Amino acid sequence: MEYFATANSVTANDAVVVAATLWVITFLLVFSVIGYAIQAFLVGRLFKKADVPQWIAWVPVYNVWKLLELGNQQGFWAVLMLVPFINIISLIFLIIAMYHIGKKLGKEGWFVLLAIFIPIVWLIWLGFDDSKWPKEKKRTS
Repeated sequence: MEYFATANSVTANDAVVVAATLWVITFLLVFSVIGYAIQAFLVGRLFKKADVPQWIAWVPVYNVWKLLELGNQQGFWAVLMLVPFINIISLIFLIIAMYHIGKKLGKEGWFVLLAIFIPIVWLIWLGFDDSKWPKEKKRTS
């Protein structure tokens, strides 16, 4: 009978584990929201240079779609980033798009290394420097 009494009771150790787990989950959630807000703000600055509405930077998946299009890639790769294994191919196209975005803003080819290894620095640099997005040439038929 004593076994059932202790097996169904919650010990102080269990309460500590639950509290620590909830604290870690809350911390990660808050950290993720803050990180997403910073990323969306910086992508919005980049979109402003390219005459893309800044609110798009706050919409998940659609912001990557537009980023791919700015880099001369097909936007549907943003949706395919949600599919396991295919997301690796999508990431390659995103890196190519980042390379083209950097070139359009007058950056050297090595600049894409920042986008690959330290994307937040890449976004800060592009968002706050004085580079201008090239004007589209109108086609005459």
